[in-house]
Amino acid sequence: MIDITTQTVQILAILISALALGVAVWLYSWVKSQPSSNARIAEIGEYIRQGANTFLGREYVVLARFTAIIAVLIVIFLPKPIWSGHGFASNIWMAVAYIFGTVLSALAGKIGIQIATIANIKAAEAAQKGVKPSFMAGFRGGAVMGMAVVGTSLLGVTLVLMVVGDASAVLGFSFGASSLALFAKAGGGIFTKTADISADLVGKVELGLEEDDPRNPAVIADNVGDNVGDVAGMGADLFDSNVASMSAALVMATALGGLQSKNVTMVFAYAAIGLLSSIIGVATARIGKDGDPGKALNSSTYVTTAIFAVLTALSTYIFGFEWRIWGATAVGLIVGTIIGITSDYFTNDAKPPVHAVAEASKSGPAFTILSGFSYGLLSTLPALIGIAVTALVSYYICAPLGDGYGMFGISMSALGMLSIVGMIISNDAYGPIVDNARGLAEMGGFGEKVIAITDELDSAGNTVKAVTKGFSISAAGLTVISLLGAFMSEVNTSAAELGLKGIENFDIMDPTVFFGLIIGVAIPAVFSAMLMLGVDKNAQRMVAEIHRQWDSIPGLKDGKENAKPDYDKCIDIATTGSLKELIPAGLVAIVSTIAVGFIGGVSAIGGFLTGNIASGLLLALLMSNAGGLWDNSKKYVEAGNCGGKGSTAHKAAVVGDTVGDPFKDTAGPSINTQITVVSLISSLLSTLFLLYSFF
Repeated sequence: MIDITTQTVQILAILISALALGVAVWLYSWVKSQPSSNARIAEIGEYIRQGANTFLGREYVVLARFTAIIAVLIVIFLPKPIWSGHGFASNIWMAVAYIFGTVLSALAGKIGIQIATIANIKAAEAAQKGVKPSFMAGFRGGAVMGMAVVGTSLLGVTLVLMVVGDASAVLGFSFGASSLALFAKAGGGIFTKTADISADLVGKVELGLEEDDPRNPAVIADNVGDNVGDVAGMGADLFDSNVASMSAALVMATALGGLQSKNVTMVFAYAAIGLLSSIIGVATARIGKDGDPGKALNSSTYVTTAIFAVLTALSTYIFGFEWRIWGATAVGLIVGTIIGITSDYFTNDAKPPVHAVAEASKSGPAFTILSGFSYGLLSTLPALIGIAVTALVSYYICAPLGDGYGMFGISMSALGMLSIVGMIISNDAYGPIVDNARGLAEMGGFGEKVIAITDELDSAGNTVKAVTKGFSISAAGLTVISLLGAFMSEVNTSAAELGLKGIENFDIMDPTVFFGLIIGVAIPAVFSAMLMLGVDKNAQRMVAEIHRQWDSIPGLKDGKENAKPDYDKCIDIATTGSLKELIPAGLVAIVSTIAVGFIGGVSAIGGFLTGNIASGLLLALLMSNAGGLWDNSKKYVEAGNCGGKGSTAHKAAVVGDTVGDPFKDTAGPSINTQITVVSLISSLLSTLFLLYSFF
């Protein structure tokens, strides 16, 4: 057995982060060096790149103002009010950590946009040579984001703890990442689904156009949306999830034994090994000349999982870590894989649920909605059982180690589930890249054979996006359960300092706990409704604009060369509308948490977080899986099944897909960020809630 210090492991974590960033640079250069010479594709790709960067720039200006306001409030109130006499420095460090978190989270989105708007062109042109080169361009483009996001998240957490020397500052860093991710995912999700719904409903259902017909004024906005929602938004989201899982584990590890304890060392060691495993997994991703892209994506994920399990077991043996904690981590890793497989069953176009919904579509859109929603509800059970079993097993595996170790076990199972997040992000970003490539291939006139190849890649991307969403939602569920433990640790630390009574558990028969529980259950539903209503209002405006252009631009219907739609107008509608809608929804979640805390105190917050977690996980899983199911049902019909394109089933399936779009790409993935944000706010404000409340 080798004795290793926390500082040594932190240095190793920094080196592995640097390696990941180096791999990201190499992959970026490789993707950029792939051949592309089609002038039409380059022109459309530039439209998409400019639209995505314009939106991101305007969104980040809004979020910078929000960040500045919150940073000032942190300086005044956190970790303790400046008038309490505890010293000003810790408040400054907390604000700096918060700003650092927002900057790195924003950087994750920016990196994603930069590579995705290059990789989509390269993948489209590579499809002329076959599945293999197109897949590699798309996957390696996604892997740039995977390596960069996880490399910066591990680097950020490590540097904050090394410099500040306080686990509470890591919560501030995590709150910065989470708050920006909340708004970035919500804003990007509203943008992308505004354009997607409008393009599909008018283009496919009303006008009978192909998916990416360049005569459709919303088609460029749709492709821009894939980047700002599914790339930039999801990158910030998974950056936040990874940081939150490490933060929760570090807060509890510190509470159990201090900053130099073996528990803290173990958290950093496992997180670094997870990133190293993802680097190896990305390097081994391959596909044959006529290979199956879905199998290639899944096999690289399984390779990464196996490498992580083996390397963490070796490190536990060599460095004398606690085997029970490794067991909790392994449970999270295994259950995460199982949850991914169940999400695949409900969303894969080769599986019975998709076929059943496609078949139901032959009877009209009402049956598409009924069957898809029902399967979406069914799909929540395996994942929720998985989360519940993981929390239960990991708690009881670690509980014999002493007080507090049960909750620490849950936090380590969340870390285990998110250990391969580098590979998960790579797979997730691959989806919108090949979706864009499919559109570019059609708009560039590459022909049916090339479009069929990009359709195959896109279908695999849709399935893997559904799997990664299920995975990230489930991991977020475990993370926020562990953040509930971090909240209790923060409350009890403050209570001990103030000479007050701490909390051991939350009794739902206590009226203040029950009050918080009921409010907490409602917030994810209200939050989701506000986001989807934002999509609804903006899509109605865009549909009207598409009709106006179609009717007023001479020669557009006939596809005359000099008749070009005003793509910029649709991009502007989506941008302006999404920026208007993103702040109110996020503020509802934040303000409601603060209100419950000051009304009912820490007990009410315990109930609030419990209700928020339970209803949030249910809604997020339902929306993610139902949306993926409807999307692939549409693609299954478009492949020639159940009547094919233009049939009754096709029109019904398109309607189902438009309902599923804001489910899976706006509200669903935003909810897990919402529950993370309210959990972090609760921990950060725990002292204030302990001191000041009505009940």
